[in-house]
Parts: sequence; C-alpha cells; structure tokens
Amino acid sequence: MTAQLLDGEALAARIRERLAGEVRALREQGVTPGLGTILVGDDPSSSRYVSMKHEDSAAIGIYSVNEHLSADATQDELEDVIATFNHDPAIDAFLVQLPLPGHLDEERALHAVAPDKDVDGLHPVNLGRLVMGRPGPLPCTPAGIVELLAAHDVPVEGRHVVVIGRGLTIGRPLALLLAMRRPGCNAAVTVVHTGVADIAEHVRRADVVVAAAGRPALVTAEMVKPGAAVVGAGTSFEGRKLLSDVEEAVAEVAGWITPRIGGVGPMTRAELLVNAVAAARRRAQDGGVSSF
Repeated sequence: MTAQLLDGEALAARIRERLAGEVRALREQGVTPGLGTILVGDDPSSSRYVSMKHEDSAAIGIYSVNEHLSADATQDELEDVIATFNHDPAIDAFLVQLPLPGHLDEERALHAVAPDKDVDGLHPVNLGRLVMGRPGPLPCTPAGIVELLAAHDVPVEGRHVVVIGRGLTIGRPLALLLAMRRPGCNAAVTVVHTGVADIAEHVRRADVVVAAAGRPALVTAEMVKPGAAVVGAGTSFEGRKLLSDVEEAVAEVAGWITPRIGGVGPMTRAELLVNAVAAARRRAQDGGVSSF
C-alpha cells in the first residue's frame, strides 16, 4: 500500500485564492484587513516564519505590519507594543511570535493580547470559547489539520483518533476540536504523550494518528494500522534538516499521510489568514469594531 498524500500546499493555495476574493470584497466596503506581528530578537527560524506570514498577507491583499524589537527588549516594552496593536483600528488581528527570549514572560505577553485580535487562537478566552463550542478564532494548526483531513475525504466522524502530544499549540486544542460535534470532527479521541509507557499500543488501534510531539521518527510503520491516516504535525531539526515525527516507511502502510514538507505547515499559515480575514469581516459587520 502506498499512502495518498495529504497535500497541504495545494489546499493552502486554494484557501488563499478564496480569501483573496473575500479581501477584495471587504476592500470594496472600505475595510482593508490588517495583520500585525511582533518579533523579538533575531532567531532565524522566527524571522523566517514572520517573513512568510507577511508574504502570504501581501499575496491576498492584507495590510500587514511587523514590530521588530531587540533581543534585550524589556517586558514593558513588549507589552507597550501589544497595547498599541490592541488599540490600532487598522490591525484586525496580530500575534507575538514565539519563542520569546528567555528573560521575557511568554504567558504574560499572550494574555495581554486582546482576545478578539488573537490571530493564533491561543488566548485563554479563545480556548475557553473552543471548550464551550462558542464562536472564536480557532488555533491555526489544529484547524488546518481538520480541514486537511476533510479535504481529502479522510473518515473522522465516529472514528478513533490518537493525538500524540499535549502541547498548547497543537495537541490539547486539537483533541478538543476533534471530539466536538461539528463537521469533520465528532471522533473518539485519545491523547498520549512521551510519558505514556506504550504509545505503540494506542497508535495501532487508531484510524487517524496525529503526531505532534517533536520527536523524530516517533511513529514507525510497525505502529500503524494498515489504511490509517497519519499526520506529522511535530517537527525538529538535525542541523538545517527538518525532521518529522513520522518515519518515511509509514507511507507504505498508511492510507493517507502528510509529506515531510508541504503538509501541516502551509495549512497553519493559511488558517492564520482565515482568522485575520474573519476579524476584518467582523469589523465590517459591526461598524468598525472587530468583536464576537
């Protein structure tokens, strides 16, 4: 068996094309969607991620602005920029690029972002909205994974999904999302992590596996049920080489699989644009105020 690729790059391109039309319509109403980013320091990966987000924004007509602070910026300086973005009517949604330098309090910074401008969907208010099934920006990577599975007709509703990893950005919100009664979800979800004694025992029973632990080749071919869908959402680096949580041999067993490059990553960036455009749409509907 050779798995069907879950092509996130192609799907993300279709999402951007759709959003470009929505942005044009908003501009005709006098509303230009605005995205902000705050980058602290000069970490190469973070700098590249921020650059890609602005490239994506420009491609579909979103106004974007980046505030770049030095690596020795203070907590107060960071929160001053956050406050400025919170009150800037031209910025519908924004993010603080993580990780921050070690002397800064990431949790405090994230809490300072206005929930309705939280483009990552990770503010406690928005995670609470997710738990309660209320409208709000969804965390980008989990939303992208759900959309990627649905676009490739992977059966999820009523099936057994195993999520490996319990992190704030992927594992925890994805498990909540997949268990909810909503299209493309409504699954039986098991969450395991590297502290579980026999991860393989759980994975072998799964119809869908999402690996988000950041451990190279954590999921092997011997662990996967034939025909299962396998999503590699966790990554790590060996020098400059990007490594997946899923070993390449899994493609010979699985029914669907994400490629090492071009799977989840493009979907995360696309869903960030989805959240930004949705915030601008709320502003257009609410007479200049972007709120739920």
